[in-house]
Amino acid sequence: MIIATTGIAFSLIGLALVGLGAWLIWLGGSPAYALLGIATLVTAGLIFRKDRRALGLFAITIVLWLLWAVWEVGFDWWQLAPRGGVPVLMAIWLMLPAFRERLTGRLIDGYISVPPSGLGIGLAVVASIGVAGYAMLQDPHDIPGELPTAKASNSPALGNDMASGDWHQYGRTHFGQRYSPLEQITPANVSNLREVWRYQTGDVKRADDVGETTYQVTPLKIGGRLYICTPHNIAIALDAVSGKEIWRYDANSGMNPDRQHQTCRGVTYWNMGDMPSSSPAIAEATRECPTRVYLPTADARLIALNAETGQPCESFAERGVLHLEAGMPYNPAGYYYSTSPPVAVDGKLIIGGAVNDNFSIFSQSGVIRAYDIASGELLWNWDSGNPDDTTPIDVSGGEKYTANSPNSWSVFSVDAERGLVFIPLGNQVPDQLGMGRSEAVEKHSSSIVALDVATGQQQWVFQTVHHDLWDMDVPAQPVLIDLTINGQTQPALVGPTKQGDIYVLNRETGQPILPVTEEPAPSGAIPEDFTAPTQPTSALSFKPAPLRERDMWGITIFDQLMCRIDMNRMNYEGRYTPPSLKGTIVYPGNFGVFNWGSIAVDPERQVMFGMPTYLAFTSRLVPRADIPPKEAGATASEQGLNRNEGAPYGVVMGPFLGPLGIPCQSPPWGYVAGADLTNGQIAWKHKNGTVRDMTALPLPIKLGVPGIGGPIITKGGVAFLAAAVDDYLRGYDLTSGKQLWQARLPAGGQSTPMSYEVDGRQYVVIVAGGHGSIGTKPGDYVIAYALSE
Repeated sequence: MIIATTGIAFSLIGLALVGLGAWLIWLGGSPAYALLGIATLVTAGLIFRKDRRALGLFAITIVLWLLWAVWEVGFDWWQLAPRGGVPVLMAIWLMLPAFRERLTGRLIDGYISVPPSGLGIGLAVVASIGVAGYAMLQDPHDIPGELPTAKASNSPALGNDMASGDWHQYGRTHFGQRYSPLEQITPANVSNLREVWRYQTGDVKRADDVGETTYQVTPLKIGGRLYICTPHNIAIALDAVSGKEIWRYDANSGMNPDRQHQTCRGVTYWNMGDMPSSSPAIAEATRECPTRVYLPTADARLIALNAETGQPCESFAERGVLHLEAGMPYNPAGYYYSTSPPVAVDGKLIIGGAVNDNFSIFSQSGVIRAYDIASGELLWNWDSGNPDDTTPIDVSGGEKYTANSPNSWSVFSVDAERGLVFIPLGNQVPDQLGMGRSEAVEKHSSSIVALDVATGQQQWVFQTVHHDLWDMDVPAQPVLIDLTINGQTQPALVGPTKQGDIYVLNRETGQPILPVTEEPAPSGAIPEDFTAPTQPTSALSFKPAPLRERDMWGITIFDQLMCRIDMNRMNYEGRYTPPSLKGTIVYPGNFGVFNWGSIAVDPERQVMFGMPTYLAFTSRLVPRADIPPKEAGATASEQGLNRNEGAPYGVVMGPFLGPLGIPCQSPPWGYVAGADLTNGQIAWKHKNGTVRDMTALPLPIKLGVPGIGGPIITKGGVAFLAAAVDDYLRGYDLTSGKQLWQARLPAGGQSTPMSYEVDGRQYVVIVAGGHGSIGTKPGDYVIAYALSE
């Protein structure tokens, strides 16, 4: 029975390898799997005949397969494991005495039969285990090193002034550095951090929520209070010491299945005492609401609240409510709203808005608008579809902004001294189709734009992707820092991008400080479209190496082989391979190497800490005639069919996954990294995160997992980051990148932490509520940590 069962198993495995391997060869891939299949089939034939030579043949097969695997991927255990797992288990089965005893033995003295020796195949197994053990001790993806510890500046520019223990804006200051000047927590004592309070908002994910319902808020801390918002647009004030609720305001933004996102990244604070001028109207507004919190909502409103009481400031706009849909060319509910807080500067609120990706070409404008922070009066509007005229349009007279112009859904940065606001811009819908874009759209898509705070007039524009066909919008708040290079100080802007490039520009002129080169890009767009012949690349870049067939992965040899087949079936020539009807691998994928979480910068040491993520996506254009009628409530998303209503093609997109639902590309998929901003050198790069929350078994294997969220840096030399798809907040040594501390979170930590001080005690706070797109655990938690008193 054991002979027959083994022979059948080997036959089925061999047939699968030969069949799939032949398909791979036909697609131009490696012949190794077909050859392994042939050897397995011959072994099966010998097993059916009870021929002891089956052991020797399969021993030779294992050794040759091992040598080939090491030649292809080196001593990378996670790459060797799927190649070797099934074949080595097959070899171990052949070693078992219960099997060997049933093979034809060697006759002694003509009648004594000795079972065939398992020495040869045993040695092959031992060699395989030895290679695997050695590989498990290696980390071929790690870049060890240290960032410089010397201060490049003793009095760095941090942005707008505030108490060192406060956190007034999304990135702490208008510079967006995500840097706290507090230094109570250090690499030496961070391991003593303990949870000191926990608050639950009560706003949890609902059954009728859209897929991308996320909790991404970074709290503000002003005086003794924290200010937050929730995914369903509830503003809350908390006591900074105890975490107890002081007030809450529910915007009642309702539910809408056409929203692409249901989130809130933050609120905006303003002290009316900071107004640049005074008038009777301002005096009245100041008496009503001397300090204010501005709450963006998912139904395209901006609400002004009294920061002391949480009540609407009725002197602002229409009884405290500003309607952002005003002047929009189209107004289907749910297609336009602001997921990020506006910036408040010089008595102005400057705000953009998110336009749903790939829903319809009949989309709202990506206009950037400045409103009077006291009254809500429109002061200027900059529309990337009509960038030269910033005079406020006549909304009451029926004037409209340019339809479907590139929008900005992320956070802005401000240099108040120079009177500049810096805008990260996205694309015109649809992202994957570039035909028919205007000259203005081509110039501003996927760019960083500097506008005059007073007038909205454009000062400069720097484009990070030419003729973007991959949804590589600039997702992150630009970071402002004064860099000292060769003894000279330059006002710099650091712009992280989805494609992995980090552009370091002079923020006065938009000219590169670190070199930017134009590199040849793949061609081959659909006949109606075209590709840019070159694409920019920064000297400071975390762009991944191009995928190769050998980089395909899986749990077993079979799903790994299927991923190799899928890769060869699609178009892929590296970064910027254009979309196609056949299917295209997009790498870096739509989540990007960096996303809205941006990076954190130490302005004294002039170094950065970031979380580069590497996860390939696929896209396939679908002709309009092949798109089924829209079902009620069906909407586009980052995964599945994006309909692009009104365009000649829709697009099917999503992560590049194998048959078992795991990434086709080999790990690591996520890192932490440190770089010197003065020379563009990456000092260190380490795998980050475990698979504990990615699999049914809670195994804390440090594989290096993807994530979305942002880091912070403290002057004490510790960086903090959650973001990864396992539910932890972690502390790292900024100098070396070594992980020093971690705390288990009750839900996904896809937000950016912050740090503040009260009565001489430094706190670190993280919001844990999960992220719908990456499937982390939802929740409603705000958690604070501090050292033992």
